[in-house]
Amino acid sequence: MNKRAILITGTPCVGKTTVAQRLTAKLDAKYINLTEFAERHRLTIGEDKERKTNIIDEEKMRMKISETIDKTEKRTFIIEGHYAPAVVPKRYATCIFVLRRNPIELRRLMEKSGFSGAKLWENLASEILDVCLVEALREHEKEKVCELDITGKTVERVTREIIAILEERKKCVVGCVDWLGMLEKKNIIDEYLKI
Repeated sequence: MNKRAILITGTPCVGKTTVAQRLTAKLDAKYINLTEFAERHRLTIGEDKERKTNIIDEEKMRMKISETIDKTEKRTFIIEGHYAPAVVPKRYATCIFVLRRNPIELRRLMEKSGFSGAKLWENLASEILDVCLVEALREHEKEKVCELDITGKTVERVTREIIAILEERKKCVVGCVDWLGMLEKKNIIDEYLKI
């Protein structure tokens, strides 16, 4: 049986988890949240105290994901996490969706979730400077990477867009987002890019 992994990546608070969970239900897939997966299978090698996050053992993560996919009866896997493109073996990754959100909206969501100080600005800069998109393109063929601006969209609408792309009813695109240009035009770049 051919297995496929659909990766959902993006900066924190962009909507990865809710979109991935809805997509999992729609496709009757197996859902893997990489943060929970790493904790459950002890795939961390320490803690980044400055960022208050665990450091993942990427090689062990790749091996455990391969083992999980091979041993699970499901054919489709939805794997969610900002570092998914780096740890999901290429042979399984069929499509990588990079969720993007306007930094103005994203900042409100991050602050509402408790982000502040360096963590807020680092993650906003990551979104503005396309870090998750660049990572996906570095790790996988461009044809597999789809960039989706989900600003102001419901989870249901984003899920429908992803399914349309998977069913080849909608084109997969990269390069449709330019937050840096948008912020420069509005003359507010200094309010959002503070690293």
